[in-house]
Amino acid sequence: MAKTKEQKESIIKNIKENIEKQKSIVFVDFAEVDSKSLATLREDLKNSDCLLMIVKKTLLKKTFQFLQEKGPWKEQAAGIINKIDGIKGHLALVFGFGDEVTPAKICYGFSKENKNLEILGGILNYRLLNQEEVIELAKLPSRNDLLSRLVYTIKSPIFGFVNVLNGNIKGLIYALSAIKDTK
Repeated sequence: MAKTKEQKESIIKNIKENIEKQKSIVFVDFAEVDSKSLATLREDLKNSDCLLMIVKKTLLKKTFQFLQEKGPWKEQAAGIINKIDGIKGHLALVFGFGDEVTPAKICYGFSKENKNLEILGGILNYRLLNQEEVIELAKLPSRNDLLSRLVYTIKSPIFGFVNVLNGNIKGLIYALSAIKDTK
């Protein structure tokens, strides 16, 4: 059943609001994904402060045409509209609100398990990403992993320095212990 003009305007407004709140967007083709798997994907995304939104390409194009007129989308909107035109099949947007990498990670992990979900591209920092760039983004370590590596890198020289300082004290203790045992 065709949507009324008011319904379409409401959908465009909803898409626009989500685009303005997002930190990253992943475009996926879900045409062959069964509804149970799609519901599982939606739940995983929801638990990670992400949103899967199935949209009509024409409404998405109108949204970006509107966004093209103002704001930070001016330069990238034309490329995004061309990308949307080139997409064959069904389109869903995965918005990441909490973290830039999370939607790409979840979609990539799901696409490895379910070959019917295809990552088509994405947007990060108002820049259009192709499929390979989104997959590279998904393969990055998580923020917590990177922070723990940073802490380890900072801690490592300090730990080594403490061990060197302890070495002299340990040597003195071993020497005094050896002297005591000989008496």
